[in-house]
Amino acid sequence: MRGMRVTIWDLRKMKERGEKIPMLTAYDYPTARFLDEAGIPAILVGDSLGMVVLGYESTVQVTMEDMLHHTKAVARGAKRALIIADMPFMSYHISPSQALENAARLVREGGAQAVKIEGGEEVAETAFKIVRSGIPVMGHIGFTPQSIHQLGGFKVVGKTREAAAKLLSDARALEEAGVFAVVLECVPAQLAELITQRLGIPTIGIGSGAGCDGQIQVVSDILGLYPDFVPKHAKQYFKMGEIIRKAAAEYIEEVKKGAFPTEKESFFIDEALLEGL
Repeated sequence: MRGMRVTIWDLRKMKERGEKIPMLTAYDYPTARFLDEAGIPAILVGDSLGMVVLGYESTVQVTMEDMLHHTKAVARGAKRALIIADMPFMSYHISPSQALENAARLVREGGAQAVKIEGGEEVAETAFKIVRSGIPVMGHIGFTPQSIHQLGGFKVVGKTREAAAKLLSDARALEEAGVFAVVLECVPAQLAELITQRLGIPTIGIGSGAGCDGQIQVVSDILGLYPDFVPKHAKQYFKMGEIIRKAAAEYIEEVKKGAFPTEKESFFIDEALLEGL
Protein backbone atom coordinates (compact mmCIF):
# COMPACT_ATOMS: atom_id res chain seq x y z
CA MET A 1 0.00 0.00 0.00
CA ARG A 2 3.06 2.28 0.30
CA GLY A 3 2.86 5.24 -2.06
CA MET A 4 -0.69 4.45 -3.15
CA ARG A 5 -4.04 5.60 -1.77
CA VAL A 6 -5.45 3.10 0.73
CA THR A 7 -8.76 1.66 -0.45
CA ILE A 8 -11.75 0.05 1.22
CA TRP A 9 -10.46 -3.28 -0.06
CA ASP A 10 -7.15 -2.78 1.70
CA LEU A 11 -9.08 -2.46 4.98
CA ARG A 12 -11.00 -5.65 4.18
CA LYS A 13 -7.71 -7.48 3.57
CA MET A 14 -6.38 -6.21 6.90
CA LYS A 15 -9.35 -7.83 8.66
CA GLU A 16 -8.81 -11.08 6.75
CA ARG A 17 -5.15 -11.12 7.81
CA GLY A 18 -6.04 -10.37 11.41
CA GLU A 19 -4.18 -7.06 11.17
CA LYS A 20 -5.64 -4.32 13.38
CA ILE A 21 -6.82 -1.13 11.65
CA PRO A 22 -5.81 2.13 13.38
CA MET A 23 -7.89 5.20 12.49
CA LEU A 24 -7.97 8.78 13.73
CA THR A 25 -10.03 11.87 12.99
CA ALA A 26 -8.57 14.98 11.38
CA TYR A 27 -10.13 18.34 10.60
CA ASP A 28 -7.35 20.42 9.01
CA TYR A 29 -4.44 20.30 6.57
CA PRO A 30 -1.45 20.06 8.96
CA THR A 31 -3.00 17.40 11.19
CA ALA A 32 -4.03 15.33 8.17
CA ARG A 33 -0.53 15.63 6.74
CA PHE A 34 1.14 14.56 9.99
CA LEU A 35 -1.20 11.57 10.42
CA ASP A 36 -0.70 10.58 6.80
CA GLU A 37 3.08 10.73 7.16
CA ALA A 38 2.84 8.66 10.36
CA GLY A 39 1.14 5.89 8.35
CA ILE A 40 -2.49 6.04 9.47
CA PRO A 41 -4.36 3.98 6.84
CA ALA A 42 -7.70 5.78 7.18
CA ILE A 43 -8.72 9.24 8.38
CA LEU A 44 -12.24 10.22 9.38
CA VAL A 45 -13.29 13.82 8.95
CA GLY A 46 -15.75 13.47 11.80
CA ASP A 47 -18.68 15.70 12.58
CA SER A 48 -17.07 15.70 16.02
CA LEU A 49 -15.39 18.79 14.62
CA GLY A 50 -18.51 20.62 15.76
CA MET A 51 -17.43 20.14 19.36
CA VAL A 52 -13.64 19.91 19.30
CA VAL A 53 -13.01 22.55 16.61
CA LEU A 54 -16.06 24.81 16.40
CA GLY A 55 -17.13 24.74 20.04
CA TYR A 56 -20.70 23.52 19.51
CA GLU A 57 -22.48 21.61 22.27
CA SER A 58 -23.02 18.57 20.04
CA THR A 59 -22.58 17.29 16.50
CA VAL A 60 -26.20 18.14 15.68
CA GLN A 61 -25.28 21.73 14.80
CA VAL A 62 -22.74 20.75 12.13
CA THR A 63 -23.76 21.64 8.57
CA MET A 64 -22.85 20.29 5.14
CA GLU A 65 -20.85 23.45 4.53
CA ASP A 66 -18.87 22.81 7.73
CA MET A 67 -18.13 19.26 6.59
CA LEU A 68 -17.15 20.33 3.08
CA HIS A 69 -14.84 23.04 4.38
CA HIS A 70 -12.92 20.68 6.68
CA THR A 71 -12.95 17.70 4.32
CA LYS A 72 -11.28 19.82 1.63
CA ALA A 73 -8.53 20.78 4.08
CA VAL A 74 -7.92 17.17 5.10
CA ALA A 75 -7.90 16.02 1.47
CA ARG A 76 -5.16 18.54 0.72
CA GLY A 77 -3.04 17.16 3.56
CA ALA A 78 -3.49 13.38 3.27
CA LYS A 79 -2.20 11.84 0.05
CA ARG A 80 -2.18 8.17 1.05
CA ALA A 81 -4.78 7.56 3.75
CA LEU A 82 -8.36 6.68 2.85
CA ILE A 83 -10.43 9.79 3.66
CA ILE A 84 -13.92 9.19 5.04
CA ALA A 85 -16.26 12.12 5.63
CA ASP A 86 -19.16 12.14 8.05
CA MET A 87 -22.53 13.01 6.59
CA PRO A 88 -23.91 15.53 9.11
CA PHE A 89 -27.24 15.55 10.91
CA MET A 90 -30.27 15.49 8.56
CA SER A 91 -28.13 15.43 5.42
CA TYR A 92 -29.28 11.91 4.47
CA HIS A 93 -32.65 11.45 6.20
CA ILE A 94 -35.16 13.46 4.18
CA SER A 95 -35.02 11.55 0.89
CA PRO A 96 -32.77 9.21 -1.12
CA SER A 97 -32.06 11.99 -3.62
CA GLN A 98 -30.96 14.31 -0.79
CA ALA A 99 -28.66 11.60 0.60
CA LEU A 100 -27.13 10.91 -2.82
CA GLU A 101 -26.60 14.58 -3.56
CA ASN A 102 -24.86 15.26 -0.24
CA ALA A 103 -22.72 12.12 -0.42
CA ALA A 104 -21.67 13.13 -3.92
CA ARG A 105 -20.72 16.62 -2.73
CA LEU A 106 -18.42 15.22 -0.04
CA VAL A 107 -16.65 13.13 -2.68
CA ARG A 108 -16.72 15.51 -5.64
CA GLU A 109 -16.18 18.82 -3.83
CA GLY A 110 -14.67 17.68 -0.56
CA GLY A 111 -12.21 15.16 -1.93
CA ALA A 112 -13.29 12.25 0.30
CA GLN A 113 -13.17 8.68 -0.97
CA ALA A 114 -16.03 7.48 1.25
CA VAL A 115 -18.78 8.75 3.56
CA LYS A 116 -20.09 7.63 6.95
CA ILE A 117 -23.70 7.58 8.12
CA GLU A 118 -25.18 6.82 11.53
CA GLY A 119 -27.92 4.28 12.18
CA GLY A 120 -28.77 0.64 11.59
CA GLU A 121 -31.70 -1.00 9.84
CA GLU A 122 -33.47 2.34 9.46
CA VAL A 123 -30.71 3.72 7.20
CA ALA A 124 -29.77 0.46 5.46
CA GLU A 125 -31.79 1.30 2.34
CA THR A 126 -30.15 4.73 2.13
CA ALA A 127 -26.71 3.15 2.53
CA PHE A 128 -27.56 0.67 -0.23
CA LYS A 129 -28.53 3.43 -2.66
CA ILE A 130 -25.39 5.45 -1.95
CA VAL A 131 -23.22 2.36 -2.43
CA ARG A 132 -25.06 1.53 -5.67
CA SER A 133 -24.22 5.02 -6.91
CA GLY A 134 -20.53 4.19 -6.60
CA ILE A 135 -19.74 5.89 -3.28
CA PRO A 136 -18.35 3.66 -0.49
CA VAL A 137 -20.24 3.92 2.81
CA MET A 138 -19.12 3.26 6.37
CA GLY A 139 -21.83 2.49 8.93
CA HIS A 140 -21.99 3.64 12.55
CA ILE A 141 -24.07 1.96 15.27
CA GLY A 142 -24.15 1.81 19.05
CA PHE A 143 -24.01 5.28 20.51
CA THR A 144 -24.79 7.60 17.61
CA PRO A 145 -23.96 11.23 18.50
CA GLN A 146 -26.45 12.70 16.03
CA SER A 147 -29.25 11.04 18.05
CA ILE A 148 -28.03 12.44 21.36
CA HIS A 149 -31.33 14.18 22.13
CA GLN A 150 -33.29 11.00 21.54
CA LEU A 151 -30.83 8.88 23.51
CA GLY A 152 -30.82 11.35 26.39
CA GLY A 153 -27.07 11.88 26.52
CA PHE A 154 -23.85 9.93 26.11
CA LYS A 155 -24.34 6.29 27.09
CA VAL A 156 -23.27 2.73 26.45
CA VAL A 157 -25.65 0.96 24.06
CA GLY A 158 -26.40 -2.77 24.04
CA LYS A 159 -26.46 -3.57 27.74
CA THR A 160 -29.74 -5.52 27.62
CA ARG A 161 -30.49 -8.70 25.64
CA GLU A 162 -33.01 -6.85 23.49
CA ALA A 163 -30.63 -3.96 22.77
CA ALA A 164 -27.79 -6.38 22.01
CA ALA A 165 -29.97 -8.30 19.54
CA LYS A 166 -30.95 -5.02 17.88
CA LEU A 167 -27.29 -4.02 17.41
CA LEU A 168 -26.44 -7.39 15.86
CA SER A 169 -29.43 -7.03 13.54
CA ASP A 170 -28.36 -3.50 12.65
CA ALA A 171 -24.83 -4.64 11.86
CA ARG A 172 -26.08 -7.42 9.59
CA ALA A 173 -28.47 -5.06 7.80
CA LEU A 174 -25.64 -2.62 7.09
CA GLU A 175 -23.38 -5.38 5.81
CA GLU A 176 -26.14 -6.61 3.50
CA ALA A 177 -26.61 -3.02 2.30
CA GLY A 178 -22.99 -3.03 1.13
CA VAL A 179 -21.17 -0.85 3.67
CA PHE A 180 -17.44 -1.55 3.70
CA ALA A 181 -17.01 -1.21 7.49
CA VAL A 182 -19.00 -0.29 10.56
CA VAL A 183 -18.08 1.83 13.58
CA LEU A 184 -19.17 0.39 16.93
CA GLU A 185 -19.33 3.21 19.47
CA CYS A 186 -19.73 2.61 23.21
CA VAL A 187 -20.81 -1.00 22.79
CA PRO A 188 -20.01 -3.54 25.54
CA ALA A 189 -16.72 -5.22 24.68
CA GLN A 190 -18.11 -8.76 24.60
CA LEU A 191 -20.93 -7.76 22.26
CA ALA A 192 -18.59 -5.80 20.00
CA GLU A 193 -16.34 -8.86 19.74
CA LEU A 194 -19.33 -11.05 18.88
CA ILE A 195 -20.47 -8.64 16.15
CA THR A 196 -16.92 -8.54 14.80
CA GLN A 197 -16.87 -12.34 14.55
CA ARG A 198 -20.24 -12.44 12.80
CA LEU A 199 -19.39 -9.88 10.11
CA GLY A 200 -17.24 -10.23 7.02
CA ILE A 201 -16.57 -6.49 6.95
CA PRO A 202 -14.24 -4.69 9.39
CA THR A 203 -15.56 -3.29 12.66
CA ILE A 204 -13.95 -0.13 13.99
CA GLY A 205 -14.38 0.37 17.71
CA ILE A 206 -14.50 3.48 19.83
CA GLY A 207 -15.15 2.68 23.46
CA SER A 208 -16.05 -0.88 22.45
CA GLY A 209 -13.09 -2.92 23.64
CA ALA A 210 -10.13 -4.56 21.93
CA GLY A 211 -12.10 -7.23 20.09
CA CYS A 212 -12.94 -5.01 17.11
CA ASP A 213 -10.97 -5.19 13.88
CA GLY A 214 -9.76 -1.64 14.35
CA GLN A 215 -9.95 1.41 16.58
CA ILE A 216 -10.75 5.07 16.00
CA GLN A 217 -10.24 8.00 18.32
CA VAL A 218 -10.82 11.73 18.10
CA VAL A 219 -7.37 13.19 17.50
CA SER A 220 -8.09 16.12 19.82
CA ASP A 221 -8.71 13.68 22.67
CA ILE A 222 -5.48 11.73 22.31
CA LEU A 223 -3.42 14.92 21.94
CA GLY A 224 -5.01 16.76 24.86
CA LEU A 225 -6.41 19.52 22.64
CA TYR A 226 -10.02 19.45 23.84
CA PRO A 227 -10.18 21.20 27.23
CA ASP A 228 -13.77 20.38 28.21
CA PHE A 229 -13.34 16.69 29.07
CA VAL A 230 -11.51 13.47 28.18
CA PRO A 231 -13.86 10.57 27.35
CA LYS A 232 -13.39 7.34 29.29
CA HIS A 233 -12.60 5.48 26.07
CA ALA A 234 -9.78 7.87 25.12
CA LYS A 235 -6.13 7.64 26.11
CA GLN A 236 -4.27 10.94 26.23
CA TYR A 237 -0.91 10.32 24.58
CA PHE A 238 0.13 13.96 24.79
CA LYS A 239 -0.95 17.14 26.60
CA MET A 240 -0.75 19.58 23.72
CA GLY A 241 -3.05 22.07 25.44
CA GLU A 242 -0.55 22.59 28.26
CA ILE A 243 2.27 23.13 25.76
CA ILE A 244 0.20 25.72 23.88
CA ARG A 245 -0.61 27.58 27.11
CA LYS A 246 3.06 27.55 28.15
CA ALA A 247 4.26 28.77 24.73
CA ALA A 248 1.67 31.56 24.69
CA ALA A 249 2.64 32.67 28.20
CA GLU A 250 6.34 32.82 27.24
CA TYR A 251 5.49 34.78 24.10
CA ILE A 252 3.42 37.30 26.06
CA GLU A 253 6.25 37.79 28.56
CA GLU A 254 8.93 38.25 25.90
CA VAL A 255 6.87 40.73 23.88
CA LYS A 256 6.14 42.81 27.00
CA LYS A 257 9.81 42.83 27.99
CA GLY A 258 10.99 43.66 24.47
CA ALA A 259 12.87 40.38 24.28
CA PHE A 260 11.02 39.42 21.10
CA PRO A 261 11.65 39.93 18.26
CA THR A 262 15.45 39.86 18.17
CA GLU A 263 17.69 40.55 15.18
CA LYS A 264 17.27 36.90 14.25
CA GLU A 265 13.56 37.42 13.60
CA SER A 266 13.94 40.82 11.89
CA PHE A 267 14.78 42.13 8.41
CA PHE A 268 17.14 45.03 7.58
CA ILE A 269 18.15 47.36 4.74
CA ASP A 270 21.23 49.50 4.17
CA GLU A 271 21.18 52.42 6.63
CA ALA A 272 22.12 54.78 3.77
CA LEU A 273 18.72 54.16 2.20
CA LEU A 274 17.07 55.77 5.19
CA GLU A 275 18.96 59.09 4.82
CA GLY A 276 16.69 61.88 3.72
CA LEU A 277 13.47 60.01 4.46
